[in-house]
Amino acid sequence: MLNNIHLYNVILGSHSPRRRELLAGLGIAFEVRPLSGIDESYPPALPVEEIPLHIARKKASAYLPSLAENDLLITADTLVQLHHTVLGKPAGRDEAVRMLRLLSGQTHQVITGVCLTTQEKTRAFSVVSSVRFAPIGEEDIQFYVNHYHPYDKAGAYGIQEWMGYIAVEGIEGSFYNVMGLPIQRLYQELSLF
Repeated sequence: MLNNIHLYNVILGSHSPRRRELLAGLGIAFEVRPLSGIDESYPPALPVEEIPLHIARKKASAYLPSLAENDLLITADTLVQLHHTVLGKPAGRDEAVRMLRLLSGQTHQVITGVCLTTQEKTRAFSVVSSVRFAPIGEEDIQFYVNHYHPYDKAGAYGIQEWMGYIAVEGIEGSFYNVMGLPIQRLYQELSLF
């Protein structure tokens, strides 16, 4: 159990409705406090697997000046990696279609970096899940992009949506990580506060 969580005002620093839904599943009280305009750039030489944690830490740093003494902030960032290439959120329809074509018939990694921050301490971690896609037909890609507009999702798909239903052949690792928040690991880390 999260015996000490009641001592904190838990804040989710995210615009993501999926992260909000997943955190709510833990049954803890929290508030959503999204910030806009946070710089999500990263050094070009940074290894792909370190990018999400780097960005989650940058997000936490943006909030730090506004944190009260008993605030516990959760920030996260997720990306899809295919053959050491980053597939973030698509800029528009054409990029979403291109990403789904790349993922078709391939195994990719979903990496989420999470940062837990108070005024006194920070705990940060990353979780990696491998997702195997079946080959996806062009009509299915067009249908998904036209009907689901996956522009706010790394890799241009939501595993909990239609594309996840028809394309995902298997997952190695956390399903919830693929949704954007590795909730089981988050629970473990919160228990240490």
